[in-house]
Amino acid sequence: MVTRSASLLFVLTLGGCSLLPEGRQASAPRAEARASGVAMSPAVGQCLAELGGTGARFVPQPDRYYGAGCSAVGAVTLERLAGDAQGFALANMGPVTCPTAQALAGWARYGVDRAARQILGSPLARIETMGSYSCRNVAGSSKRSAHARAEAVDVAAFVLEDGRRVSVLGQWRGGNSKEREFLRTVQASACKRFGTVLGPEYNTAHADHFHLEAGGKGFCR
Repeated sequence: MVTRSASLLFVLTLGGCSLLPEGRQASAPRAEARASGVAMSPAVGQCLAELGGTGARFVPQPDRYYGAGCSAVGAVTLERLAGDAQGFALANMGPVTCPTAQALAGWARYGVDRAARQILGSPLARIETMGSYSCRNVAGSSKRSAHARAEAVDVAAFVLEDGRRVSVLGQWRGGNSKEREFLRTVQASACKRFGTVLGPEYNTAHADHFHLEAGGKGFCR
């Protein structure tokens, strides 16, 4: 029989999924409970370990197949991401695939938090999203959206530690010069980490958010 300590070691090695932004590990019972019953492939296990290494706090989710081309496989629910000095929250997030979460974690820390400090003079406190998984088609087509596979996130705004809120809708064209520079900098950074990035310059449907998609072939607009 596998002992409790051996089982716990396996959970912690695979996932790293209870790491807090400050680098402290969550309590062992909580880590074990979170991973309980979640089957994963070696590739997903490796991804979870790497995601945990970023300092992200998340919960692995069971694979779900909803039919009609909609699924959330190898997915996690992100609770918090890590910056250089502190963590920050995510609003309105649903499940995303682990590779999507990895891209988001790297972008948030190196592309968003650092840009907020350098351009706006305040660290990031929260990223506001319009959701992730959604069983729907690409607007105006019969093709399933990346959201239907939990491979995309729509980001609407960024809240700074000093209380300022910089939104794609409000500041992409209407903000001051620093806010506009910040938004264009974080979009350009996203284009280095995600396969598809769509924003206000793409079409009116994206006037209020950045669509960040793990798949695709490097389309950025």
